[in-house]
Amino acid sequence: MPEAPTTAADMTAARPLAGKVALVTGSTSGIGLGIARAFAMAGADVALNARKIGPDTEKLVAEIKNQAGVKVICVAADMSKRDQIKASVAETEKAFGKLDIVVNNAGIQHVEPIETFPDDQWETVLSVNLSSAFYMTKAALPGMKKRKWGRIINISSAHGLVASAFKSAYVSAKHGLVGLTKVTALETAEEGITCNAICPGYVWTPLVQKQIPEQAKAHNMSEDEVVKKVLLSNQPNKKFATVEEMGALAVFLCGPGGASITGTAIPVDGGWVAH
Repeated sequence: MPEAPTTAADMTAARPLAGKVALVTGSTSGIGLGIARAFAMAGADVALNARKIGPDTEKLVAEIKNQAGVKVICVAADMSKRDQIKASVAETEKAFGKLDIVVNNAGIQHVEPIETFPDDQWETVLSVNLSSAFYMTKAALPGMKKRKWGRIINISSAHGLVASAFKSAYVSAKHGLVGLTKVTALETAEEGITCNAICPGYVWTPLVQKQIPEQAKAHNMSEDEVVKKVLLSNQPNKKFATVEEMGALAVFLCGPGGASITGTAIPVDGGWVAH
């Protein structure tokens, strides 16, 4: 039987992801955490992901669980290790009985000219930013296909659509992630599964906050000047996006309103790629 059409009641549900299970990689801080929180508040049970589980991750699990009233776990997995990626999917399915939503968010960065870019750094950036999404998707798809429902979101970047100098590995990986998104969408289009990429520009996260005083010192500028002339030079609105915006978009794509959206790369960049 075909999936029932989306109804008005579905579209206005207060917790549109109730009954769903989501796994978000790299989700103990920044964009990943923002998306995980949004999923939990939308009613989904959530598996966080960290390289290692410790007191901080356990505290985070308890906090989200208490705030949203859903089930929350944390699965330990290094996103550069394919066996650990596969195991994280199995652990989530064992804990919740299924896995409906995957967000491939884990990512790292290295900035250096091509001719001096370390070979090991190239391999590591591609492994974490691109290959991990492939292996996570590969592991999650069988269950999604069996249930005829699934949502996959790849967190690419404005750098998945345009380039900047000195970021060869990151730009290559993020462009590749957009390509993987399109292929996944085409292969699953009749399976009740969607796959989309979110392409953020600069987002206000602890990692970005930390860069501001460092960049100000390096450029001999005030922190305000660094924000507008360096960090946000390519974002016409001169504003950081927020993790809450990323979470809201992810919830929409996984909810009833996103049922027919697949194979897209959605910029959330204040107009950066409109240049």
